[in-house]
Amino acid sequence: MHEIEPYYRWRDDYIAADDELSPFYGTEYSEFEFDKQIYNFLLHPQWDTFGSNTLYLKILFADYERGFAIIELIGEWNDAIYNDIMLFKREVIDIMVSAGIGKFILIGENVLNFHSSDDCYYEEWFQDIEDGWIAGVNFRGHVIDEFKSSNIDYFINFGGKLDELNWRNQKPLQVYKAVEEQLARRLY
Repeated sequence: MHEIEPYYRWRDDYIAADDELSPFYGTEYSEFEFDKQIYNFLLHPQWDTFGSNTLYLKILFADYERGFAIIELIGEWNDAIYNDIMLFKREVIDIMVSAGIGKFILIGENVLNFHSSDDCYYEEWFQDIEDGWIAGVNFRGHVIDEFKSSNIDYFINFGGKLDELNWRNQKPLQVYKAVEEQLARRLY
């Protein structure tokens, strides 16, 4: 897992550590010291921690004018033991919502498992972004099934073209438009 680094081709467009509105503003990264791990597996040092022992992230892009963010995740999303959603909501999402972000694209291809608890924080997040949305892109099938069995898919949109979006060969605004188009078809 230490070789899986966050997507970096948009760094000319956005760097969370340079964004004064980002929860990771001012973060300094080591290129050589592996200071993060999931269980016994080391992670690439460019991933950001928000307090979870098993889930890490990277804000790949944030556009405050259009009100959207693209966040890549890695690890095990464990609400049952570590209450990851509470930490994610309080330490990352609340800060971004207060800065004007209301549309969230979560890239989940490196989320290996999901263990649910209750849906309170998902519901709160959903209510905080009245006219916004949360989209899960490229999550693994068994992870989506776990979200669905916990009825969290009421708050996070999965499925269809969101499960196989070829986002890496696009610019952030193109990814946003593609996701928004898919969600508009569902909502209207």
